[in-house]
Amino acid sequence: MKTILRFAVLILLAAGIAGCATKVDRVAVDKTIDLSGRWNDTDSRLVAESMISDVFAHPWADNFIAQNGQKPVVIVGTIRNLSSEHLETGVFAKDIERELVNSGKVKFVANANERTEIRQERLEQQQFSTEETAKRLAAETGADYMLKGSIKTQMDVEGREQVKFYQTDLELIHIESNEKVWIGTKKIKKLVKKPLFKI
Repeated sequence: MKTILRFAVLILLAAGIAGCATKVDRVAVDKTIDLSGRWNDTDSRLVAESMISDVFAHPWADNFIAQNGQKPVVIVGTIRNLSSEHLETGVFAKDIERELVNSGKVKFVANANERTEIRQERLEQQQFSTEETAKRLAAETGADYMLKGSIKTQMDVEGREQVKFYQTDLELIHIESNEKVWIGTKKIKKLVKKPLFKI
């Protein structure tokens, strides 16, 4: 009987150790996986796609082309995290940039952080590159519009359930006149149910 009991204990221990092992599965990057209910890569991508689709559903770009005979130049400014969570706004800003560039409807220029590195390269070219290949100073393309905004959250918690509400607000502003030519909002609401027991 003791032998059977020891054998049973060994089996349970082995099962427990196997259950504690980390398991990793590779999945498609566009697959929706929502483990915690917090803002994630899927939210970032879907909000960016939706908002850039909306920005081009309004006439500001066509009006600019009609008046100036060329595509507007856009830059992405600061997107502030005003939520109660840590959000990687840099990922969201890059999603926005990608959607703008790939639309083919605007020209796009580097943001402030990128410009610093590029300007340093141009300065070094004045000293170290040949005259024919050195890029000119003060020849940057100035942006016509800046896209900026924020992400906010609201939480409603009762017992094991919580509602997570995310609101992303973006504004497209004409840099010379400060005129706001587009304001967009995208909202996401998630109902998260916590398990009764955690393993």
